[in-house]
Amino acid sequence: MDYSNLFVVLMGLGTVFAGLLCIILLVSLMSWVCTRTAGTQTPPKAAVPAAPAAAEAVSPAMIAAVAAAIAEDLGTDVSAIRIVSMKKV
Repeated sequence: MDYSNLFVVLMGLGTVFAGLLCIILLVSLMSWVCTRTAGTQTPPKAAVPAAPAAAEAVSPAMIAAVAAAIAEDLGTDVSAIRIVSMKKV
């Protein structure tokens, strides 16, 4: 039994399209289920940070990591990088 090239291409494209459509439907279903179940749970009291100002502070290790990444990207030494201010977004 000989199949034409066009038939093979169309069957392949149809199979991939159907598979991707199934993945999209499954991800949408999982997202819907997660959003429906996440609204009913309340976080424990101990998990909420006491001081919001302390959570916004940037640690020296974070500044060092960002400076090292910028220096690597620019191809310069870390001592040539001067970070004036930094805040979490």
